[in-house]
Amino acid sequence: MPSPDQHLPYRGRFAPSPTGPLHFGSLVAAVASYLQARSKDGQWVLRIEDLDPPRESPGAAGDIIQTLLQHGFEPSEPVLWQSERLKLYEAAVDELLARGIAYRCSCTRKELQARALPGRMGPIYPGTCRERTAHSGKSRSVRVRTDASPIEFSDALQGSNTCRLESEVGDYLIRRGDGLIAYHLAVVVDDHAQGITEVVRGTDLLDSTPAQIHLQQTLGLDTPDYMHIPVAVNRQGKKLSKQTGAVPVDSQKPATNLLSCLQFLRQDPPEGLESEPLQTIWDWAIGQWWPAQLAGHSNIATPAHFEQERRT
Repeated sequence: MPSPDQHLPYRGRFAPSPTGPLHFGSLVAAVASYLQARSKDGQWVLRIEDLDPPRESPGAAGDIIQTLLQHGFEPSEPVLWQSERLKLYEAAVDELLARGIAYRCSCTRKELQARALPGRMGPIYPGTCRERTAHSGKSRSVRVRTDASPIEFSDALQGSNTCRLESEVGDYLIRRGDGLIAYHLAVVVDDHAQGITEVVRGTDLLDSTPAQIHLQQTLGLDTPDYMHIPVAVNRQGKKLSKQTGAVPVDSQKPATNLLSCLQFLRQDPPEGLESEPLQTIWDWAIGQWWPAQLAGHSNIATPAHFEQERRT
């Protein structure tokens, strides 16, 4: 499906999961998405992807929102919470089941690990339950059917991408075995509902894009443009996260943090900009935003002061 009409007003988004405080890698993604939207005189919305309670940290969502505000982000509309939209996701699952495009699956993770080959999004589902008519009463997972047709898209920074989902991913989950809605379905439903015209996010989600485009096509939704920016990695080359030693962003140093993000994003901020008011920093960054500086980069090292040694 083609990209949205280029005459539509630009709408971008930042959609963090509240698994902990905002760290440098997440702030970089927020800054890039915000600059892309504002440089196009567009709108920027904030979505909290709180669909996985076991992984969420108490108070993290509020902390993330407050940190963004303290750094000068100005969302164009009220925050959207995925936890308040479960009926919409379930309706999409029901539609796909009714059309025979999705099916119930009773395979366990242990069974898949024993049988499946590794793929772009984890184990490639071998199709065990595709034609199965009887399932365990405890089975709550649902998978969407894939085929051999190539999913093709051109990323603004990473170039042309092609994926044959059936052989490289397999039929993927849209509702997990614990009953929780899978990320791919929720993000597609919400990007459509919020009118997102371009998705700006890290390269760690590049391999998820074909599955999301497949769902957009299956549900008859427009496909936004995509820009996957480099992710921040530690000295061992691992994505910055709580597990790899990321420290929370210090909200008392917003100017310093923004300058670090701009340097990470190869925007070459001038000396002395850090001492200017936040709005001046944003005005400079929006006016000078040139994402092409990041073309072809999949990851970039994290500034040392945003990383800490893991204690053993």
